[in-house]
Amino acid sequence: MSLPRYAEYMDSGVEWLGELPGHWQVRQARRLFEQRRDNALPEDEQLSATQKYGVIPQRLFMEQEDQKVVLALSGLDNFKHLEPDDFVISLRSFQGGIERSRYGGCVSPAYTVLRPMPGLVARYWEYLLKCTPYIAALQTTTDGIRDGKNISYGQFGGLCVPLAPENEQTAIGAFLDNEIGKIDTLIAEQEKLIPLLAEKRQATISQAVTRGLNPAAPTKDTGLAWLGKMPAHWNMTRLKYATSLIADCPHETPVYDEEGTYKVVRTADITEGQLHANDMYCVNEVEYQKRIRRHALRKDDLVYGREGERWGFAAQVPEDEKFCLGQRMMQFRSTDTMHPRYLMWQLNSLSTYRQGQIDTVGAAAPHVNVGTIRNYYLAEPPLKEQKEIFAFLDSESTKLDVLTTEAKRVIALLKERRSALIAAAVTGQIDVRGAVARPAATMEAMAA
Repeated sequence: MSLPRYAEYMDSGVEWLGELPGHWQVRQARRLFEQRRDNALPEDEQLSATQKYGVIPQRLFMEQEDQKVVLALSGLDNFKHLEPDDFVISLRSFQGGIERSRYGGCVSPAYTVLRPMPGLVARYWEYLLKCTPYIAALQTTTDGIRDGKNISYGQFGGLCVPLAPENEQTAIGAFLDNEIGKIDTLIAEQEKLIPLLAEKRQATISQAVTRGLNPAAPTKDTGLAWLGKMPAHWNMTRLKYATSLIADCPHETPVYDEEGTYKVVRTADITEGQLHANDMYCVNEVEYQKRIRRHALRKDDLVYGREGERWGFAAQVPEDEKFCLGQRMMQFRSTDTMHPRYLMWQLNSLSTYRQGQIDTVGAAAPHVNVGTIRNYYLAEPPLKEQKEIFAFLDSESTKLDVLTTEAKRVIALLKERRSALIAAAVTGQIDVRGAVARPAATMEAMAA
């Protein structure tokens, strides 16, 4: 959408604002928002200020996040009363701006309650007080503020902000509701696509390594619930027989060195069949020698994560780097009858994951015992078919990875567009007064 600029501009005299429409004003925020310290009312519901949802009842926050938060069981005597369309400075405001409340209720005494003066349109200010340039300007007033410290009313109030006529505030809010609603819909579509692609990737891997590439091939029942049927001419084996080496990592934490030249493979560095070398931590020569004192990683060895939220991923060691195992990692070396690339894809399959899942220990940091991993059941096709299967999976996974990368690129561009559009509208860099108004069912009405 191409929108005009205003006919006349003036220098606002404020660095973060630059030029403003000539008929707009500049005011310190303290002139527009009053700090309120009203005591909570007996009937007030406890609210929570969040960067993700705004200021909402804690019961809704618990539902949205599927978690419990501590309610004030000893009374709300020192809590602050909040009216609908008040704004709140929270402990996270230095990261993501000032939050608006659509609810009446009460908030923690750690929060600062801001009440807009007459003539301020809450929807417009909700956009402005969370736009990127405003947050950047707010951060410059906080003198290195960090988590656990609040932005004071004085810091907030001393910052200059634009003041558009009330009717233009309304127009900007309605325009952004319309346009941002469209952008958010596109973002949501792309975000839904990513897990669908991941599911498709996993289904492709699991199908190929357990059923092969010929759907007409006769099958036999393996007798294993997680494996099901496989081609009749395939064999079944265990990981300990398909490998000449199974090694666990050293059990001490590596001493990382930013100047080191040897890369440490951690669970965070592996996804299905991929080793993300660019993101790895490094160690120096001395630490590297300590990490490989059991076995050095060779080309075509497999690395496998056995602990943490991302356990169960395997990747192949490339030729041109020197690696060592980080914590919670294992090393496999395949035999001549099991191609390392086919074994890698089978380790990433759902049938293998389910075997480890049965033995997963621990809730906070789930892990699989080495004994269980050694005894994973595996399908073992003839070597010729193994090569055909991993060539197919290499090709298909690359196609799906390209689609996933593109979806993430589109999301990033849409979010950048979203941020830029909000900033341009609330600071008057574009004139939206002539834009088509949103139909009756506005986002504002749906959110109320």
